[in-house]
Amino acid sequence: MNKNTTAVIFSLVVIVVIGGIALAVKQTAANSKALEPFAQCINDSGAKFYGAYWCPHCNQQKSLFERAHKSLPYVECSTADGKGQTDICIEEEIESYPTWKFIDGTISGGLTSLAVLAEKTGCELPAGENAESTEENESDLEVETESEGETGTASNAKEKEEVKINQDGQTEPFTIELE
Repeated sequence: MNKNTTAVIFSLVVIVVIGGIALAVKQTAANSKALEPFAQCINDSGAKFYGAYWCPHCNQQKSLFERAHKSLPYVECSTADGKGQTDICIEEEIESYPTWKFIDGTISGGLTSLAVLAEKTGCELPAGENAESTEENESDLEVETESEGETGTASNAKEKEEVKINQDGQTEPFTIELE
């Protein structure tokens, strides 16, 4: 190939890559825009989403809302060093992350689907959203307690997360085990 042919092919590849990136960004922005009223409605409903910055399931919960997660009624439970729990979460008796508390007094522990959030808050799920996206994971999540202290456990087929919260609200390091 001569230099002109190589330059044309390279230019076409660059244009296709840039176009793909632009399309992906546009799609993400459109999805976030559709989810924004839903997230705001959840916030307005009086529901609370308790989590920790280091919690992978909390981050997965936020990712269901894409950029609209900023409108969720999120309460950070971890101290900055990741070894303790904030006073509000101790007062609310948050034992595992993520935990959703709804205005009717019910609690949902673990990754909660958009469909369940819509049902519990009375908010309308945006058209085209995959309401079933977390039901498979949700069925595998469980919360356990131990008499010595409280332990929240969330697991699925690939990982196990364990967080121990003692009576003073201090957390012990969590572990993730691949099965």
